[in-house]
Amino acid sequence: MSLSTLIAETDLFGDLPADVIGTILAASTTRELRRNDVLFAEGDDAAALYVIADGRIAIANKSLDGRESMVALMEAGDLFGEMGLFDDRGRSAEARALEPSVVLEVPYAPVRDLYEAQPVLLWRVVSLLAGRVRNMDNALADSVFLDVSGRTAKRLLELAGDSDEFILPITQEELAGMVGASRERVNKAIASFIRLGWLGQRDRRYVITNREQLALRAR
Repeated sequence: MSLSTLIAETDLFGDLPADVIGTILAASTTRELRRNDVLFAEGDDAAALYVIADGRIAIANKSLDGRESMVALMEAGDLFGEMGLFDDRGRSAEARALEPSVVLEVPYAPVRDLYEAQPVLLWRVVSLLAGRVRNMDNALADSVFLDVSGRTAKRLLELAGDSDEFILPITQEELAGMVGASRERVNKAIASFIRLGWLGQRDRRYVITNREQLALRAR
């Protein structure tokens, strides 16, 4: 996929004219990241947003004692880092590569120029941010209404997508961060799914053997 197509398929820039996409792309640069490279840290000054061309990026917060909560898992085609475009405040979370990744770094300046010239395009921003709020609402509801086993089942189904066999793209610690529980409790939940015959596991490779029951547990 070309970089212009990559930008054009994001929620923020979708369906913009080719010349506008070209202007944004001309001001942008690509960055290659190794696993565990930190793209930006919580509190860093913000001057650009990012679109993932390849790989996976974890968006996470850390507590004072070093514990990590993964807020989101970003994959190819996803856009992130846009909040600083509107509030001129520091980064609200850390962005770290979970595997070798390539991201397109889009400076805020040409994007601000675009919105100042065509304010009607800000409706795209409203749509994007509304989607972020909905995701946060869902995450909050999960933390209230689902126990650790339910949240673990839901995250595994999200990571599997439509496939019944998949390789876990994150470590057990990172999965625990997504679930919002200790690694021990998440491992215990996975062990129970295996014992019930809903899931098979070998190292980081998982096989969903009873998707219906796993989905019911995630509700």
